[in-house]
Amino acid sequence: MNKKTKTLLIITTTSSLLLLTYSITNIIIWKNDSNKTNNQIKNIQEKVDIVENEDTTNTIIIEHPEELPAFNPYWDYISMNLLNVDFSKLKKINNNIKGWIQVNGTNINYPFVQAEDNKYYLNHSFDKSINSAGWLFLDYRNNFTNNKNTIIYAHGRTDNTMFGSLKDVLTNEWLNNNNNYIIRISTEQENSLWQIFSTYLIKTTNDYLQTNFNSNTEYQEFLDMLLKRSLHDFETSSNYNDNILTLSTCYNSLNKMVVHAKLIKREVK
Repeated sequence: MNKKTKTLLIITTTSSLLLLTYSITNIIIWKNDSNKTNNQIKNIQEKVDIVENEDTTNTIIIEHPEELPAFNPYWDYISMNLLNVDFSKLKKINNNIKGWIQVNGTNINYPFVQAEDNKYYLNHSFDKSINSAGWLFLDYRNNFTNNKNTIIYAHGRTDNTMFGSLKDVLTNEWLNNNNNYIIRISTEQENSLWQIFSTYLIKTTNDYLQTNFNSNTEYQEFLDMLLKRSLHDFETSSNYNDNILTLSTCYNSLNKMVVHAKLIKREVK
């Protein structure tokens, strides 16, 4: 073996060992963060008090289209109980908490938080500790009252924590159950029910993340775009009078997984 070949072999071997070490280190970090996240979830579940509320005089049914057929699932959805969460214990862990979200047919049943930007909770857990798993967070521009489009983000973890199970909404098993087409949210101010109207995969873009609109026409064009993208026909529509919820996560390195739902019932606390 000549000197040149020997040098090349040493470089190749060293590079391979460094790459292997890097990969193993990342796997260890990922697993460690995953364990911490699961412990955090368990801790939250032990502390939180959640009940289902039947409709009261404070319950508001959002107006529906008069032409809606009698057999439409909407009529079953608005009879569903709202979710009511006591945030007192959770606020002692993190005063950034903004609400609780539950997506039927998935593992998504967590509190969500909000920071001054959309970066902090990409690598911080619910207790604000450093964690690559991050946490569910509300877009820093949102406040649930003045925005037509309220956005919640989270990582799409392969262990199905955070928004990892959001991809399930694309499966036939999930789609075949109409009761899955509902998202329930509880905040300190109100409890609400949202009906899913669009789900899709899309290459990374921010065109569905607009929160404010200059006119009803602009907003309607935005809603029409979201409906057109849906990979499934939910047999519903959305118009400029609607407030909508957007869930966004990474599906892979190139694509985002997106779910949109419209507000159909709310209860002011």
